[in-house]
Amino acid sequence: MTKQLLITGSIVAALAVALGALGAHWLKENISSTNMQNFETAVRYQMYHAIAILVMATLPARFHIRPFRFAYYSFLTGIILFSGSVYLLSTRELSGIQWPWIGPVTPVGGLLFIAGWLFLVITAMKVEK
Repeated sequence: MTKQLLITGSIVAALAVALGALGAHWLKENISSTNMQNFETAVRYQMYHAIAILVMATLPARFHIRPFRFAYYSFLTGIILFSGSVYLLSTRELSGIQWPWIGPVTPVGGLLFIAGWLFLVITAMKVEK
């Protein structure tokens, strides 16, 4: 699982950097300031959770129990749902995408972020010294 965490965290972090650069150099001229702030929030949360996944990769194998895996999947799914939906919502004036179901997806992603952190708490409580 360590290799999977390292690969996933690195890819997600690289995408956050690329999307952040896109926002800073092109999007800010093409979307409203409110949408730009939302886009930056999505990038920031993606990077926070990419770093969390990378830190998880450094933990010893004894931490790799079921709640630990749930934390990983919660973070990854949260990135996709939260950041992904905010990216789509904040760029819809450019893309023309008007999917009404995208808005309600964002809080589900946020709840998955919270769940991931709680799964890490559970992991810490279950792991013996």
